[in-house]
Amino acid sequence: MDVTVIGAGVVGLCSALALQARGLRVTVLDRSGPAAGASAGNAGAFAFTDILPLASPGILRKAPGWLIDPLGPLSVPPAYALRIAPWMWRFWRACSPARVAASTAAQTALMDLSKAELDPFLHATGTAHMLRRDGNLQVYESKAELDASLPGWQARADHGIEFRHMGAEEMAALQPGLSPRFTHGTFTPGWFSIDDPRLFVLALADRFVANGGTIRQADVRSLSDFRADRIVLAAGAHSHRLAPERIPLETERGYNTTLPPDAFDLRRQITFGGHGFVVTRLSTGIRVGGAVELGGLDLPPNFKRSEAMLQKAAAFLPGLKTQGGTQWMGLRPSLPDSLPVIGPSRSDPRITYAFGHGHLGLTQAAGTARLVADLVTGAAPAIDITPFSANRF
Repeated sequence: MDVTVIGAGVVGLCSALALQARGLRVTVLDRSGPAAGASAGNAGAFAFTDILPLASPGILRKAPGWLIDPLGPLSVPPAYALRIAPWMWRFWRACSPARVAASTAAQTALMDLSKAELDPFLHATGTAHMLRRDGNLQVYESKAELDASLPGWQARADHGIEFRHMGAEEMAALQPGLSPRFTHGTFTPGWFSIDDPRLFVLALADRFVANGGTIRQADVRSLSDFRADRIVLAAGAHSHRLAPERIPLETERGYNTTLPPDAFDLRRQITFGGHGFVVTRLSTGIRVGGAVELGGLDLPPNFKRSEAMLQKAAAFLPGLKTQGGTQWMGLRPSLPDSLPVIGPSRSDPRITYAFGHGHLGLTQAAGTARLVADLVTGAAPAIDITPFSANRF
């Protein structure tokens, strides 16, 4: 069987390697080549504890205040507001308690599978040395802010996820140099990261080619006349333009600035949840990024968002050197219920979907690859894929 994977990001290449490991002949096509999109500039985290969907009552409470600020954690450019209205309606509906519970259960199952698959995948691809196990520190500016987060932490506790709440003194021991404005925090030791996401994906591409695979640069415009025994559509934010059925995929435009490695003595990733961004230590620098701009594929970048996050980071981490940074904007594929589409196309049985992971593509790549390999080879999927069906819309 010949399989063509559309997309050379982390999900596409992990899927290609998993299919290759099952003995299939695999070709990967991408409009720009490996690690050219969101897989290059993400925060580099394997956020297995992040089981709560973005679509949730908590986001609905915060969204009005955030949307007032055009440079805040969540924004919709005025030029895109009408176009995204149907997606926002679906997002609002996905925030009901029953739907959040269902999305959380599905997200948890995919997280568990992805975590179980990660170590074997890293060892099989020779990339295990790139994994870091430093944990994540979520910080709060008041006891009230911590208390507001407790239902989410209880949901994690119910699933056996380890964490501990702490005060300023214990936070300072984990991460010196935090502003005293942060009075409380939560440390999650089971939060992993990668040395550098771009270098990781390029290493996967090298391993795939070394194993006999082919990667070609090609701007695929349609799958209707595409000649292949099987097709895996993993083109990230561009996937809905190729899918033979209508899928409400939107784009979370993420921004960051990567500073030189000596910009700050960062011990582990820090999440400033109230402000919608993280600061991550990579082998290649200190990355300050995050936030959600729902602005589609075609609007020009608004790098004032990167600058706003960097200014906040300098206030939150006194001593951070903000000079010499490189700005970036990437397109993260997002569906209204915060779950990806993984499964067969109902219009073309040759096509298997693997896209829509939002800000969790790196985290869920190994688990998605396992499911893709199961589906393409006719094996029973490792978990129930019903919640990820394209038919749910």
